[in-house]
Amino acid sequence: MRLSSRIKSLAAATALLIAPLHATEVKEPGIADALQAAARQHRPVLVDFHAVWCYSCYYMASHVLTGKDWAAVEQKAIVVEADADSPEGQEWMKKLNVSFLPSYVVLDEHGNELGRIAAEQPREKFYPQVNAILAHGNTLDELKAKAAKGSTDAVAGVLEAYQARSDGDTGLAWFATLPTSQQEAGRKLPRIALALDQLALAKARTANDQAAIIANARKVLAQDIGCQRPYVLDNLLEASEKLPGPQRQALLATQRKPLDGYIDTQVLIATPACADQRSAILASADLDEALGDQAAEAAILDRAITLTRQRLGNNLASDRNLADNLRVYLIRAKRTTELDDYQRKLIAAYPNDYVYPYRYGRSLLEAGKPSEALPYLTQAAGKAYGANRLAVASLQVKALKALHRDDDAKKLVADVLDTNGPWFPKQVAALKATLNS
Repeated sequence: MRLSSRIKSLAAATALLIAPLHATEVKEPGIADALQAAARQHRPVLVDFHAVWCYSCYYMASHVLTGKDWAAVEQKAIVVEADADSPEGQEWMKKLNVSFLPSYVVLDEHGNELGRIAAEQPREKFYPQVNAILAHGNTLDELKAKAAKGSTDAVAGVLEAYQARSDGDTGLAWFATLPTSQQEAGRKLPRIALALDQLALAKARTANDQAAIIANARKVLAQDIGCQRPYVLDNLLEASEKLPGPQRQALLATQRKPLDGYIDTQVLIATPACADQRSAILASADLDEALGDQAAEAAILDRAITLTRQRLGNNLASDRNLADNLRVYLIRAKRTTELDDYQRKLIAAYPNDYVYPYRYGRSLLEAGKPSEALPYLTQAAGKAYGANRLAVASLQVKALKALHRDDDAKKLVADVLDTNGPWFPKQVAALKATLNS
């Protein structure tokens, strides 16, 4: 799932949050500790970037990072988890320019990147990639050196590395330093041509250049991009929002057939080639909405809801990825009554995390039901941490004030700020503003 201004999961209605380690908490070994061990053992480090609200991370944890294949990876590399809600996780995400969750970044013993895998992947795609990185990993500088000697595979590898980091400017600038003849020959190769188009799209997104996003997204979508299709289509949908209706519909209509083919052959099948069902379904519904086809929009959501329910059965704890997907499909389909019942079932199925009582409490508060919301928000507060704790507290304050319990609201804020310490000044300011509003 891409971390962007338009996170389609709706699971990320809370922003990317950072959590501190408190004196009463046991500090788990982190990336720095793993690198120290790697230096002693001369082994690579595999960093697993994830978060509790990341639906794609649920899929990977339950379907891919398991069994003998994963045990073999743990023998080859020092595996360390990096929670995106922790200071260290956030620091390393910025350092490595990680823009997808989950992401799996392999570092050598000196902290140099050997390669990465972004977003959820089926087992049959993930393990060949990670094993190839562990066996033949190259730092970016080494790849560039090979490219300078004329290796087209290395040129593609460098460009794809920058694309995985969403660093279009640097990737295109590096390609421009190659001899003109090498550039011209590279552009004729499909792998390099696609990487260049993807980097141009990344550059346009960074510049917030809507016209360039549209032009480059169309170029990328015209190629065989496999599981990236819903993400790129989302760029096109967002960038075209301000176009006149007829112009936008004409632009988007050409995407209907390839997206239908993608969903029918790679997503909604017994053994999906692309693991991220949610992004595909939401992209399809968004495309139908933009084209004014309400019947098709309802049909794809109904199809996804029915299929997901069949796969889950009555055990929501059996597959958290599917369970959370169903929640989002119900939201998107505006099935409010079903959603309320379902959210309570999710809270019961996953009693040890703050996310579901927080979301349900928020929905009740937004519906003007502060007395009903408060117990769920209190339950969430008992599990939340860091900036998550501050986000929950802000809703608790709103509920308490709506119930005219101002003194309780003030005490709650004081207690939370005392626990929070010096972390997250922006979120602290927002909490204080909520108290004073």
